[in-house]
Amino acid sequence: MIQLSNGGAYLLNGTDIVEDNSDSENLLKSKLGSKMTTKEEAKKQTMAYEILKAHNTSQNMDKLQIKFDKLTSHDITFVGIIQTARASGLTKFPVPYVLTNCHNSLCAVGGTINEDDHMFGLTCAKKYGGVYVPPHQAVIHQFAREVLAGGGKMILGSDSHTRYGALGTMAMGEGGPELVKQLLNQTYDINMPGVVAVYLTGTPAKGVGPQDVALAIIGAVFANGYVNNKVMEFVGPGVSNLSADFRIGVDVMTTETTCLSSIWRTDEKIQEFYDIHGRSQDYKELNPGDVAYYDGMVYVDLNKIKPMIAMPFHPSNTYTIEDLNANLMDILEDVEKKALVSLDGQVDFTLKDKVRDGKLYVEQGIIAGCAGGGFENICDAADILKGKSIGSDEFTLSIYPASTPIYMELAKNGKLADLIGTGAIVKTAFCGPCFGAGDTPANNAFSIRHSTRNFPNREGSKLQNGQISSVALMDARSIAATAANKGYLTAATDLDVEYSGPKYHFDKSIYENRVFDSKGVAEPNTEIKFGPNIKDWPAMIALTDNLVLKVVSEIHDPVTTTDELIPSGETSSYRSNPLGLAEFTLSRKDPAYVGRAKEVQKAEKTREEGNCPASVLPEIKPVMDAIKEVFPNVSRDNIGIGSTIYAVKPGDGSAREQAASCQKVLGGWANIAQSYATKRYRSNLINWGMLPFLYENEDLPFANGDYIFIPKIADAVRSKASIIKAYVVKEQKLLEFELKLGELTDDERDIILKGCLINYNRVD
Repeated sequence: MIQLSNGGAYLLNGTDIVEDNSDSENLLKSKLGSKMTTKEEAKKQTMAYEILKAHNTSQNMDKLQIKFDKLTSHDITFVGIIQTARASGLTKFPVPYVLTNCHNSLCAVGGTINEDDHMFGLTCAKKYGGVYVPPHQAVIHQFAREVLAGGGKMILGSDSHTRYGALGTMAMGEGGPELVKQLLNQTYDINMPGVVAVYLTGTPAKGVGPQDVALAIIGAVFANGYVNNKVMEFVGPGVSNLSADFRIGVDVMTTETTCLSSIWRTDEKIQEFYDIHGRSQDYKELNPGDVAYYDGMVYVDLNKIKPMIAMPFHPSNTYTIEDLNANLMDILEDVEKKALVSLDGQVDFTLKDKVRDGKLYVEQGIIAGCAGGGFENICDAADILKGKSIGSDEFTLSIYPASTPIYMELAKNGKLADLIGTGAIVKTAFCGPCFGAGDTPANNAFSIRHSTRNFPNREGSKLQNGQISSVALMDARSIAATAANKGYLTAATDLDVEYSGPKYHFDKSIYENRVFDSKGVAEPNTEIKFGPNIKDWPAMIALTDNLVLKVVSEIHDPVTTTDELIPSGETSSYRSNPLGLAEFTLSRKDPAYVGRAKEVQKAEKTREEGNCPASVLPEIKPVMDAIKEVFPNVSRDNIGIGSTIYAVKPGDGSAREQAASCQKVLGGWANIAQSYATKRYRSNLINWGMLPFLYENEDLPFANGDYIFIPKIADAVRSKASIIKAYVVKEQKLLEFELKLGELTDDERDIILKGCLINYNRVD
């Protein structure tokens, strides 16, 4: 089904592969003759290289400084982004910036705050010259596909699933501060990423959908980090056997591999997509060069892909539905063992009680959002369910078309009526089921979803309240097959269905009637509407000469997600109130974190006021006494007091900056990790003035509750020191160990030294 090369590989003329090994040079010579090229030149023949080169403003292709063509954000992130940019001197959006409202669409939780944020967005779109998409019109990524994407272009979005590679657009999801930089005419600075080819052959079997292909790939590459922070480039003859919608459905899930971005070769099917959406001029044919070199090769035989399921609690926990049904109790036992790690044993979790007469019963099906809500997914689901009933027992089915134009077309072609007739509920464009703001299952219930993630509690349950429900990811077709079987897990390939494949017609008048588009014209006199929950960022001081950090949380899970760092769901109602949202930091993973961090922060505030920190935090006195014995020049005038967390590999999942900023506003000054799961989380730490320390050994010299002293940290950052000397303060002694900071650009060092991106850009 999926195979991975052991090293790099050459792709010749888009079809012929030569893996990079001891015999590859001879083989290349025999195939290329006088056209023989070097590996370095062949690296420049990828589509990714060409697009990055076109957007790089530096003179060095190893050290990229990218300017994007367009930006996009949703209503969990755009308030914080614009507030940060305003504090930094924003006067006008310099590139098209689209503000969608698809996460907090339901104005039902927390009083007026959701609609207050929407009105903030609308008035900012007017004042600064942006685009505002009202609630229920489209999810962020579908609107971008329909309106923003363009061949050879680059788009930056403040959502991790910003992926439009199937349309020939290299798109990246990053934390809000990276969008702030673009709004301030600064650049996105990264090293030239590696590029891994995904070589597709064959044609998917009837009933196999894009989520099946995506989950098969994720299962093969996530755990081994095969594509981590690299660009996935989809090539090979199998690409042409996939529709535009199918490619889009695979592409959006590449985020779950932890890759940096994606790009696909394009053809007449993608050209037709642009034609349908009235944007023929935005199509561009993309193909790798005659001899392209890749840092790895993922071989995908589409003929062999079977309906897949990603069991709780990660998209990489994959099985074929066939294998799950054949080995049900064994696999459920394995899922329970993995859940002990994910859930920290806080609740009893089992799916064995879902087995009825030897079959797995599920209580809920969801087809939604940027992954599941596409036109073809829903039409195929309707064909499977036509004339059937989902039954009147526990099982429910909800379907969310990804945009109002898709909804309209489903109404016109009759698929909407077919679905409603089965007992399914068809709702408006909304991302809620993907992050826990809608369709939360009952306690102990099991949901199957064509959405993007199935992390713990992402469906909305609360471990701290003794609640647990869980999600498995599946393709819309197999969800519909399960619904047709009234909740008993069924692969779509087990049913004999004739898929009608209706043609899609895009009605642009829907957006013309409702979407505010400034056409890039700013109205500076527009007054921004601020609701009472919209607060400014608190003041943040520059990095002090020396630091003393208290470890206030210690997490040893293999990976820590951003959902665990700052939970999604109703907590996001406070997204525009930095201090209010910070109260939920690590609330599901380590409920004591906030209280511990606040104790340390109180000591730091007391120090900043010129008073003795020990007056509010007595335990700091022996720590400072021990430090002064060895470093007599250290005083409260040149040492900052902050908190830090340790996690093995933090930052998988969402791009939202709050995973870092919430720690910062509670007095966090650093993270310590063996490695960082994603580039975007590490960037969020840096942009909020936090030190992204690395400690690569498994045996820690410190523990939760310990104090760590780091002398001359500002000098170390300034002088680009590769090794940072640190000391654990224990029993009046300083025990030395070493930390690393990893590679930082000069601008990133300045941001850390000044305390955060706002300070770096502030116009007094």
